[in-house]
Amino acid sequence: MAGKIDPMHQFTIEPLFGTDHWQIAGHNIAFTNSSLWMAISAVVLFVFVWGGSKKAVVPGRWQMAVETMTGFVDNMLAANIGPNGKKYVPYIFSLFMFILFANVLGLLPLGLVGVHPFTFTSHFSATGVLSIMAFAIVLIVGFWKHGFHFFSLFIPHGTPLPMIPLIFVIELVSFLVRPFSLGLRLFVAMMAGHVLLDVLSGFVIGGINSHILIGPIVSVLSFILMIAICALEILVAGIQAYVFALLTSLYLNDAENLH
Repeated sequence: MAGKIDPMHQFTIEPLFGTDHWQIAGHNIAFTNSSLWMAISAVVLFVFVWGGSKKAVVPGRWQMAVETMTGFVDNMLAANIGPNGKKYVPYIFSLFMFILFANVLGLLPLGLVGVHPFTFTSHFSATGVLSIMAFAIVLIVGFWKHGFHFFSLFIPHGTPLPMIPLIFVIELVSFLVRPFSLGLRLFVAMMAGHVLLDVLSGFVIGGINSHILIGPIVSVLSFILMIAICALEILVAGIQAYVFALLTSLYLNDAENLH
């Protein structure tokens, strides 16, 4: 049917090259559209930092933007971890900005010039890897700094002795679920917004192609709602990057201070 839109098609991972010959242990590792936009996000992040690292006496807008974002991350780590959080600024800054650029690039209307952006943070495989990396750093820091005393994190201070086994298991399960919930939150938020925009665009096209009087009205209302949703999606893109970085800093606080 003309004007019919599949809202899930935008999440299809398609190989760009290397389909026939790039394999490891029998698994194809072709370079995909998801890989391309990961690389683009990484390049944009590198250019952003490089362009703002000139250390001019009178900083320009670019340098001010980089220094503002770095200061923002530094203050967040200082508030959540304390003085020990300073050494995590490069990692949390890179994580925050990488996710932010990935989210925003996926919202750009590049389809107008024939380029179709791909939001790889709408795939749990991508957000899950970022979560596992953060979780691995937490474990490494925790055991490196505290040894087996790190397990005391799962026994809150003042827990009655008979309750220790049960509380330990509950706290351990809660701790192990963290990487799953961390990646799931970002994946669901980005995927839901893109699906909603695609559905509304289907209403716009369907209303235009319909031959009933109410069709154009539905199209106009859907288009106005799309504009509002786009503005909301830009806000969500920033909030989700911030939430991911914030929760990672809170988990690092547990590893550093065993709270």
